[in-house]
Amino acid sequence: MNQTELLETIRAKRSFLCVGLDPDPDRIPAHLGEGAEAVLAFNLAIIEATADLAVAFKPNLAFYEALGALGHAVLAATMAAIPEHCLAIADAKRGDIGNTAERYATAAFDELHADAVTLAPYMGRDSVEPFLAHQDKWSILLAATSNPSAEDFEFHGTPPLYEQVLRKSQTWPGAERLMYVVGATRPELVKSCREIVPNHFFLVPGVGAQGGDLAAICEAGWAPELAGGLIVNVGRSVMYASSGEDFADAAREEALKLQGQMAAELESRA
Repeated sequence: MNQTELLETIRAKRSFLCVGLDPDPDRIPAHLGEGAEAVLAFNLAIIEATADLAVAFKPNLAFYEALGALGHAVLAATMAAIPEHCLAIADAKRGDIGNTAERYATAAFDELHADAVTLAPYMGRDSVEPFLAHQDKWSILLAATSNPSAEDFEFHGTPPLYEQVLRKSQTWPGAERLMYVVGATRPELVKSCREIVPNHFFLVPGVGAQGGDLAAICEAGWAPELAGGLIVNVGRSVMYASSGEDFADAAREEALKLQGQMAAELESRA
């Protein structure tokens, strides 16, 4: 999905919702059973219930790797179930160099058929270049994240490390296909990041269970020429809206509420 297609999807759905698919086997509704088959059934139901409301889905690879030998098959089937009109994000947070990075890129883009992959840029340009070499794909760099200990490294230095990531990455070949992870729990940093990279999408985690406020994020990070330029990821509050047999309906209700708020933001800022 290129930028034009992504913008068309946001405007058509009046949404910039990304549904995180991080299935915890301990929280899968009991009636689905156990193990990998239950996880897949859960994922497919969540996707079906929310696909018309979301512009993206983001499976976190760790939750599938933890399932053992069957986990890759569940991940592949989950990625394949994401509709073409939705951005399929492989949340892998890869960060290595040379032929290792090339293999990671091949795995994400050619094997999983992801549209985008998250990357940790700590090792610099040559850890990202193999991903940017894929002309029709997105690379999403961690910048200012939402976790409490982001302060250990990201906000230190002159300028702070997250600012260096934003500025330096703009000089790399293929930079027009970069997005950035900017956490919703620090709206002031969303604003700072938007000032540095006004023409790039942000993948924004932290709304919902982590306490991030959607209106505050829109106020801080809105990019008018990109229909907002925000892809707001919500995981647990959608996935686990109910633990009963109505889990998919409850997930849809939560996604519909978020979509309504996003539609209002798009309309008011048009």
